[in-house]
Amino acid sequence: MTFWNELFSNEMLVSAVISWLTAQVLKTLIDFGLNKSFSPERLVGSGGMPSSHSATVCALTISAAFCEGVRSVAFAISFVFASVVMYDAIGVRQETGKQARLLNLIMEQDIFKLDSEQFQAHLKEFVGHTPLQVLAGALLGILVTLAVHEMYL
Repeated sequence: MTFWNELFSNEMLVSAVISWLTAQVLKTLIDFGLNKSFSPERLVGSGGMPSSHSATVCALTISAAFCEGVRSVAFAISFVFASVVMYDAIGVRQETGKQARLLNLIMEQDIFKLDSEQFQAHLKEFVGHTPLQVLAGALLGILVTLAVHEMYL
């Protein structure tokens, strides 16, 4: 079996990658619809609706359950990994985005108009997720995994 055949026969990997790609495309389309402009950064960037991180780790977890069973090491590891990733997306990373928005507003004030290139660049605000964005990503990952699993039966 060739490398590519082996790679594409890995249902867990395929489910996770397709979930990530689907979430990124949806995120870009939603951003385009809301802002009426195309942002290429949304195709690979973090933050936004739906959470591609949640879609990826939920796809991996559900696929591990299908392929290896819920008593497997693969399922246990992916379940804990998914829990940490989604908790972090809602908690720490969302707070980081809020702080970036506030700092960007402060830096836009006249007294902070510095010549330094470091202070001219805006901080990235799309780093975390709302609970709804994480839930949407999780559901997307589950749905994609169900579809991929049907293809592998």
